[in-house]
Amino acid sequence: MSASPPGRLPLCRHSSSSKVRRGIGQYVVSKFRSANGKYEVFLKRRFPRFYQLYHTFKEGFKLLLHDAKEVHRIKMKMHSDGLQFKDLPYRELEKYRQFRRDIMKAVPLLVISIPPFANYLALFLMYFFPRQLLVPYFWTPKQQVEFRASYHSNRVRQHGPVLRGLEAASQQVADGQLQRGLKGLCAKVQGGANPQVSEILAVRSLFSGPPLGIHRMSVDQMRRLSPLLFLTPRLPTFLMGRRLNRHAVELLLLDRALSRMGPQQLSEAELRQACYVRGLHSNSLEINQYREWLSRWLQVSSSLKDSEVSLLLHCIVLLSADSPDGAGRR
Repeated sequence: MSASPPGRLPLCRHSSSSKVRRGIGQYVVSKFRSANGKYEVFLKRRFPRFYQLYHTFKEGFKLLLHDAKEVHRIKMKMHSDGLQFKDLPYRELEKYRQFRRDIMKAVPLLVISIPPFANYLALFLMYFFPRQLLVPYFWTPKQQVEFRASYHSNRVRQHGPVLRGLEAASQQVADGQLQRGLKGLCAKVQGGANPQVSEILAVRSLFSGPPLGIHRMSVDQMRRLSPLLFLTPRLPTFLMGRRLNRHAVELLLLDRALSRMGPQQLSEAELRQACYVRGLHSNSLEINQYREWLSRWLQVSSSLKDSEVSLLLHCIVLLSADSPDGAGRR
């Protein structure tokens, strides 16, 4: 039998040590899974509410990873095909946009969960601060309903201040016809009436420059608009303006992609989500009413230039007057 080359371990010894390491690794993993399985059974039997949170966290994490892979696929497609964000189909555009928003909020919780068994700390935080810390991936079905309603309630509270901000801005309008048009639009919405698309578009020029353009409106109006997009108003003016502009442009691009696809292609869940993003949330509307409302929104949106995106943000209020939980006389 020939000897092994000098300075080199025999192949069989290397192969044997690799098998030993794999065996140890598999043993540790199997023991961990067994212990984790017993822990889940214990939680389910003794602490069913906490087990639901634990199960929601596990399943939400799986869904988050799935969407991360999907967004990575979309980004690779954009790179290989030379596509821009605005060129994506509606569903991919919405997936990309929503994931980017969710992941920024989810990062702190995910970082906490990285160390071994630290996910139990994450569960503790989920239990006591679910709405503040969690994104929809980690909401229970009950929380899905409660938190969306809560977020929308906060948004509705801004309707009155936004309309009063528009009235105040009308005093700066030199053109008498435009001033009367804006005042009349505000009065109609405050009275709970449903404005016509033509009435909204008649004052569109006021939203491309002063006093209501995205970069020309008052700081107070920026702070009133931010919660409509679930953004914090507690930021420096320049940063708040940039975030408002970015989200407004994304919403305009979404509308254009939706118009290309055809809103009739949306499933009921997608339709409700599309309306929710744009300011409408009600359990008392029929599905056809949602479709009609989205159609009116798209009529306005399809007529706007990029420089007029401020009007799109205000439409979150202007077009919600016919909703049972909309602005009305607030």
